Amino acid sequence: MEKIMKKGHQVTMKEIAKKLGVSVSTISRALKDSPELHPETKRKIVEMAKEMNYQPNLLAQSLRISRTKTLGVIVPEITSHFFASCISGIQDHANKRGYNVMICQSNESIDQEIANIKTLVASQVDALLISLSRETNHYEHLYELYSREIPFVLFDRVHEEIPVSKVTFNDAGGAYQVTHHLLEMGCRNIVYVSGPEDLYISKKRKEGYLKALTEYGIKENPEFIKISDLTEDGNIRVAQEILQMNPKPDAVFCMIDPVAVDVLTYWKSKGIKVPEEFALAGFTNNPTSAVVEPPLTTVSQPGYEMGKLAVSHLLDQLDGLASDDPISIVLDTTLVPRKSSQKTI
Repeated sequence: MEKIMKKGHQVTMKEIAKKLGVSVSTISRALKDSPELHPETKRKIVEMAKEMNYQPNLLAQSLRISRTKTLGVIVPEITSHFFASCISGIQDHANKRGYNVMICQSNESIDQEIANIKTLVASQVDALLISLSRETNHYEHLYELYSREIPFVLFDRVHEEIPVSKVTFNDAGGAYQVTHHLLEMGCRNIVYVSGPEDLYISKKRKEGYLKALTEYGIKENPEFIKISDLTEDGNIRVAQEILQMNPKPDAVFCMIDPVAVDVLTYWKSKGIKVPEEFALAGFTNNPTSAVVEPPLTTVSQPGYEMGKLAVSHLLDQLDGLASDDPISIVLDTTLVPRKSSQKTI
């Protein structure tokens, strides 16, 4: 919260709530002199609001009163099957509750992400759903939204520290599942191909990978963790590096399916056989993963369900059906074993 409390900062009800250890809804009722609250509770809250120099955000209040019934959605790329599924879940369930959706894509650019937020706020959307770009490694634009009391929920790619609700998958658990599967196939020298290290999903999937190795008594080897920028060129560079490694790996786990597909395509062009020479696995269960040869072992994560839960929680907050206090919703993943990892057959 220190990042939020800076000179010229407008104190929010969320900050008063944290200071007193109560819910935002309790702060709101106290400042509206609700008869439902005990007088002593109201007195403490009002005194703290004065002490922190709280000033009601009249613009935010005005926007909540004069709803546009429109939500803003920002995703890294609309063409991704996963994010397209999320958007479908968001749109279907927003429409059912009488809301329209404005969709923007950041094209994996933090500058575009910031521009998207400004555009949607200027369009007076009631709230935002945001999945961060792979370039996003500073978060002032999110803290500004928070300070202005503009409601938003983060999903899939999130920033852990900002106190808003988040919807994620059990990324560590999914990575553990696929790494454990490779270990069960007899693999011991397993490379993890990560995305940018600032990405939440990069860190969480690395945690699951390392947990599985530890259970098998295998120590972390920094040389077996490769970083890709998630572009085709970056993925091919990693595929080339793996072929030059000594000792030679026997398996490769890629953070997302598109990376694994690029690695597989490059290796096949060089006559490398999967799974005979390298077992290979991805994460996401993109449609492509089932039709490449050999079909790709992966982890299924239901994007539609993520979109549905994210928008439902956001609308519950807007409509007063849920507390403004942030929560974390974590969805389970499922291992999808296929031929690319079956080294024993």
